[in-house]
Amino acid sequence: MLNRIEKVAIIGAGTMGGGIAAHLANAGLSVILLDIPTPNLSDAEQSSRKARNRFVEAAFGRMLKARPANLARADRAERIEIGNTDDDLGRVAEADWIIEVVIEQLAPKQALMARLEALRKPGSIITSNTSGIPIHLIAQGRSDDFKAHFLGTHFFNPPRYLKLLEVIPTADTAPEVAAFISAFGRDVLGKGVVVCKDTPNFIGNRFFTIAGAYAMERALSGGYSVAEIDALTGPLIGRPKTATFRLLDLVGLDIMAHVNDNLYDAIPRDTFRDVLKGERTRALLGQMLANKWLGNKTGQGFYKQTTVNGQREFLALNTTSMAYEPAAPARFESVGAVYKIDDLGQRLAKLLTFDDRAANYVRDILYQGFAYAAAVAPEIAYKLSDLDDAMRWGFAHQAGPFQMWDLLGVNETAKKMEAAGFPVAGWVMDMLAAGHTHFYENSAADETAVVYDYTTQAYAQLAADKNAIFVKDLHAANKEVAGNASASLLDLGDGVALLEFHSKLNAIDPAIRELAQTALERLNTDFDALVIGNNGPDFCVGANIAVIVAAAEQGQWEALNAEARATQAVFFNLRHAPKPVVTAPHGRVLGGGVEFTMAGWSAVADHETYMGFVEAGVGIIPAAGGCLALLQRRLNPVMRVPNSDPLPALQAVFTQVATAQVSASAWEARELGYLQDDDLIVMNGDQRLARAKQRARQMANAGLRPPEIEKVYAAGRDALALLKLGVKSFVWGKYASSHDALIGDKLAFVLCGGDLSAPAWVEPWYILDLEREALLSLLGEQKTRERMVAMLKTGKALRN
Repeated sequence: MLNRIEKVAIIGAGTMGGGIAAHLANAGLSVILLDIPTPNLSDAEQSSRKARNRFVEAAFGRMLKARPANLARADRAERIEIGNTDDDLGRVAEADWIIEVVIEQLAPKQALMARLEALRKPGSIITSNTSGIPIHLIAQGRSDDFKAHFLGTHFFNPPRYLKLLEVIPTADTAPEVAAFISAFGRDVLGKGVVVCKDTPNFIGNRFFTIAGAYAMERALSGGYSVAEIDALTGPLIGRPKTATFRLLDLVGLDIMAHVNDNLYDAIPRDTFRDVLKGERTRALLGQMLANKWLGNKTGQGFYKQTTVNGQREFLALNTTSMAYEPAAPARFESVGAVYKIDDLGQRLAKLLTFDDRAANYVRDILYQGFAYAAAVAPEIAYKLSDLDDAMRWGFAHQAGPFQMWDLLGVNETAKKMEAAGFPVAGWVMDMLAAGHTHFYENSAADETAVVYDYTTQAYAQLAADKNAIFVKDLHAANKEVAGNASASLLDLGDGVALLEFHSKLNAIDPAIRELAQTALERLNTDFDALVIGNNGPDFCVGANIAVIVAAAEQGQWEALNAEARATQAVFFNLRHAPKPVVTAPHGRVLGGGVEFTMAGWSAVADHETYMGFVEAGVGIIPAAGGCLALLQRRLNPVMRVPNSDPLPALQAVFTQVATAQVSASAWEARELGYLQDDDLIVMNGDQRLARAKQRARQMANAGLRPPEIEKVYAAGRDALALLKLGVKSFVWGKYASSHDALIGDKLAFVLCGGDLSAPAWVEPWYILDLEREALLSLLGEQKTRERMVAMLKTGKALRN
């Protein structure tokens, strides 16, 4: 069989096929994207390849324009070739992997497989992205060799952003093929792979559809409003902000109704399936479908966007009157008592002690979810952790049903479920009777995680990615060597330390700066290399502006100056540390987070890394070495070439900082200078810290010297005058306020090295001093402090 994949052919260029093509191109693969020839062509057009490809070209164009973006960088589109299935199907012979993403009907899929069998090259893998049709039926009538190389690979939409990849082998799939595509999905495509049994809707959609149908019917029977349900089923219970009804609008009510109907017929022995025919749900959906209120695609569903006094406003559907009304804030005593509790288990446990409409609804949907998960898991999943992983990776739930059940206590919750009329599966009762009180435990022998196996009725080691490192495991193994309320220094093993942030939003505060200094000291004495990273939702959102604005309001200028200089010194010393420092950014990396990233010798970034200096939004400029680093990375290389003009590079740097430009991926961050050309970008974020450790260890083993202290080209007063003129033009055009202009002038002053009478190469601390002076000056402005306060209160930038 194949031992690598370089080229992939995708049949079906719709939303899903195009999204898969984009994600594969993001991973560096070559893709052939095919769809049917343009229908209803004239006789003259039939001979035109351009006309015959018009249909697939239109689909490709929609993929390019989709938001959020399918492509992580625009030039990845060049890795995708398009064609039609009449003229170009023979090109599947070039492919190592062929993916079918055509209409969700069995006959067309089977017909396509017959054509593919005659064209595929020996050893190539063929998969279907169906979400509901049994995989084994699609390969019916094909040869044994074809069936051995055939299986399901169900991506979740959008493929770039949702981590879950369900792999569904059949009884005829060669085990080594299933193992290879699973490893490829994990290591090359960066997916969380769950191997599913070939049952209707597999794991993710099977559980989600039944649990979601119950949640909706329960909401309607209980007289809850749309806004109330979305307030109760979002972050409060560890789920995304789309919650229930916003998610249905996003998916499409027509699709929901279709899935419910198809699944009902496909699972005749599922005792929970009747909820798919819930009387109130069917009546409401029927009326909404008749009205063509299908959700986002038609502009209205459970929500409708409107404009009031020039402001965008969302109206919510009153499911009784069928009129759209302003969504009244949902207020419940129980929610008010728990919403500030950060820990999910503690928050839910306290919420369920209440007896109000909120707690009663949440209790019911959780108990029903637990009951169904236990009832269906043996049918659809090889192990119960697969169901949890599917819900976390495919639907962005903080915890899956068994994990959440563990958080609440399995035995106590099982008793409460039965008392409330929710049946508990026999294997769970047997597990409890045998004295096993958790679905997940740690092995006493080696501290490795184990999961209860309902087949053997014993615990089995939980399969782990050997290339993944999770900070929680380091803490559990008592690997912390120093720490405070905002950060920890942990021993990664093999002579490498990890500096981890765990402040709110991983915002930089004095405690993080102090532990970074400790990390430098311990690097000199106890370790060979240092990694800076974490497993939080975001690497770092920048400085803790609450601390800064409080000090500024109190006029603590000397303290602010001292703290700013100390932070600059730590970042500068990290950059020039005597031993390797590797940063590992991911998610949002804003302001000071960018400066922390650029302070390393090297970086290992998750491909989904969104980096940018956003300080202008809170009335300041980068002042912990960010301006210095951009000048060194983007201006210095230009000015080392004789007779070069500094202005284009200066203008580019000025614009991206002044406009708070944030990269849409790690590749774009590299183009903006936040990452360097030799920094590593990984597709699987779970492997980021391990790759960073490997790079740090390799650099230490090679005896690499730290980056040299590099002077900076300061363009001086002529360039400064031109940048300031550009700022004025934005004010004249009413694109910028007077305070924006002040910030822009301060930024230009730093980037040009002040008003030097002639260009010069200056020491780094000359620029760092200018950064700090600009910061303190801007903090003295009332409008800057107003911007900071507004950001803290609303999370949005104030344009004053």
